[in-house]
Amino acid sequence: MAAGWVVVGIAMAFGLYDVAFSTLAVLFGRGARGPITGITLIAGFASTIGWPLTAWIEDAWGWREACLTWAGLHIVLGLSVYASLPRSRASALPKAPDAAGGESPRNAIRLLAFVFAAQGVVNSGIGTHFPGLLMEAGATPAAAVAAAALLGPAQVAARVAEFGLMRRLHPLVSARIATLAHPAAVVALLFGGPALAPLFAALHGSGSGLLSISRGALPLALFGPNGYGRRQGLIALPSNIATATAPLIFGLSLDFAGPTAVLLMTTALAIAATLALLALRAPQSPPSAPM
Repeated sequence: MAAGWVVVGIAMAFGLYDVAFSTLAVLFGRGARGPITGITLIAGFASTIGWPLTAWIEDAWGWREACLTWAGLHIVLGLSVYASLPRSRASALPKAPDAAGGESPRNAIRLLAFVFAAQGVVNSGIGTHFPGLLMEAGATPAAAVAAAALLGPAQVAARVAEFGLMRRLHPLVSARIATLAHPAAVVALLFGGPALAPLFAALHGSGSGLLSISRGALPLALFGPNGYGRRQGLIALPSNIATATAPLIFGLSLDFAGPTAVLLMTTALAIAATLALLALRAPQSPPSAPM
């Protein structure tokens, strides 16, 4: 089991958002923001479809058959789609500026790495312990599960807004809005109590949905498409580590400190991420992002 999960984890690092975003940066250059948003919009339904389908296959035939079904879909469908992607050379892309607003690329990359690592702790920890966190805060099990069910729709709704209403905003502005969504959710829950658990889920989920787009669109807007994959790797590494360790840290914190202390910790991380984003400056003339 452990060996299987190690292989799955390596495969995920090679096949999920960061690699997809890097591919789009090569294919579309600075115009990749629209396709990035489109991918995250469609991918927002992955768990909505995948979990029930997996449960149905497991109930009907067994867990081995469920695993073999997804493995077969990866080989037959996924591999063929990857093989059909058009090929483009990154060297053909126009030369991009080193960083936005005269910012040192190294400093900007460090700030972005911190932003997405901090948000990785928040989103991974909250996402893993969401129903338990709400029940610790006083919600009934039924209310906690119902609120948790709003996370996915809230993420999709935020991505739809990004695709339409917010696409004219610079990704830096969208990212700042996204990092403030969780503190607003915490304020609603702490002052409104369990009755506002659905609002907490909606605000937190919308911020998480926007940040998944910012993770791909913001480095592209700040640095351009040249060297995008390497920069994404540098930015994503701390976030991946934080995302992997956050569920354990959250579980221990809930046991020993309680939900209020955990929510104050996540709020502090989100506000710190916002301050880091405020330290970054957008280019003087932000590029448009056609689909």
